[in-house]
Amino acid sequence: MTFVGETAPARLGRVRWRRFAIILVPATALVVMLLMLTSQSVLAVSVSISGQPFDVTAKLLKGQGFEQFGVVEHSATNDLPGHSNQIVLAATAMRSATINLVVFADRFSGNASFKHLTLGRDASTLNEVPGIRGPSGGFSMHAKTVTISNLKQHAFATTAGTFTLPGFRLRFGGGC
Repeated sequence: MTFVGETAPARLGRVRWRRFAIILVPATALVVMLLMLTSQSVLAVSVSISGQPFDVTAKLLKGQGFEQFGVVEHSATNDLPGHSNQIVLAATAMRSATINLVVFADRFSGNASFKHLTLGRDASTLNEVPGIRGPSGGFSMHAKTVTISNLKQHAFATTAGTFTLPGFRLRFGGGC
């Protein structure tokens, strides 16, 4: 009950639609803009599955501006007692490719053909892929073009401008 000159207490659980719209409209516009930039390869997409390795495979990969160098990363798990969780990986980058990406992996296999290949160059001097540099003094290889058939990589992280997954399936097992 209210008395003359007093205002009624606000009811709990009511939605103030005008305030809701003031917050929702810019947030939705921002999400749409980020999705559009990602789909047009302006923003890169990074895939990392809790520091756990995953496999990247392709029947054929053709790329221009190939670089590869070693890096030391940290694993989320410590599988071997008495050992650190540091992992030595190879960072593989391509300026442009059928699957335009940077992969951090510890195992590679496939049939590779390189054009204008250079081995043993200081990884910090690589310039085929803009914005990608290896550690100073690190071993590297780089090529103008690369073609790899039956590619299989045991990867820990992947960054890509465009990442298409035809027939994508996701399954969790064990304790998840």
